[in-house]
Amino acid sequence: MLTELRDQLGRALFLRVAGPDGPATRARIHDTPGPRWFSPERPIRTVHGDASMFVGGLSALLLQSLHPLAMAAVSAHSGFRSDPWGRLQRTSTFLAVTTYGTASDAEEAVERVRAIHQRVRGKTREGLPYRAAEPHLLGWVHAAETDSFLRAHERYGAQPLDAAGYDAYVADTARVAEALGVLDPPRDRESLAQRLNAYRPELRATSEARAAARFLLLSPPLPLIQRPFYAALAANAVALLPPWARDRLGIPRSALVDDLAVRPAGLLLTGTIRWAMTSASRGPHTS
Repeated sequence: MLTELRDQLGRALFLRVAGPDGPATRARIHDTPGPRWFSPERPIRTVHGDASMFVGGLSALLLQSLHPLAMAAVSAHSGFRSDPWGRLQRTSTFLAVTTYGTASDAEEAVERVRAIHQRVRGKTREGLPYRAAEPHLLGWVHAAETDSFLRAHERYGAQPLDAAGYDAYVADTARVAEALGVLDPPRDRESLAQRLNAYRPELRATSEARAAARFLLLSPPLPLIQRPFYAALAANAVALLPPWARDRLGIPRSALVDDLAVRPAGLLLTGTIRWAMTSASRGPHTS
């Protein structure tokens, strides 16, 4: 009975993250022979294969929304409201291919994303122009994502890395970032923190960012029975944000609530996801 429950939950989670083509995509990623960008012992494989990515991914979206140009591009072009699960599945597949797939598949995936970025351009409500392919904007998206994944793994990962391991993780992600067009991406945790701080004068919570936060945190397209589990995920994604980011998004902070309720719920949630996904895939993002 318990094994059957785990299998059902694992399949449901995998379908949600990887989409209907997930099994075939997973087989191609892992079973195709050839050189990879990252060898099996690299930290990027450890981090991206852990259930903590569920928390880190949502936290990254909230953090990224604070750049007005990035948020304007997402709001106008990504379809995150009309097809949020499709966007999740495409992102998950990109992470899986570049982390675990062959070098040729990783290069093709990067070229597809770069081609999409070239078409994403426009103006904010204030008339400021944006281009998704602009290196500075790509650098913000990369830094926010890397920091969120790292924070999530450090807090909820099954096997947290040491300081050298997380420095190596940042260096691993830099390889993907450079391929996407980021100039001089951070290569250790200290430089990552410095890069995030350098962006802070540009960040603010626009009306689009606040609307996105309300959608992501309060109105997910999920059946009612799944809402309590998502609420725990959302609470931990918020708790993972830097305090200044929570302040800008107008989300109240309580260290006591975070320590006594939110973090234990996050540990239980990621542990349950890890237990279920073990039977369904080789990790939450190994589509």
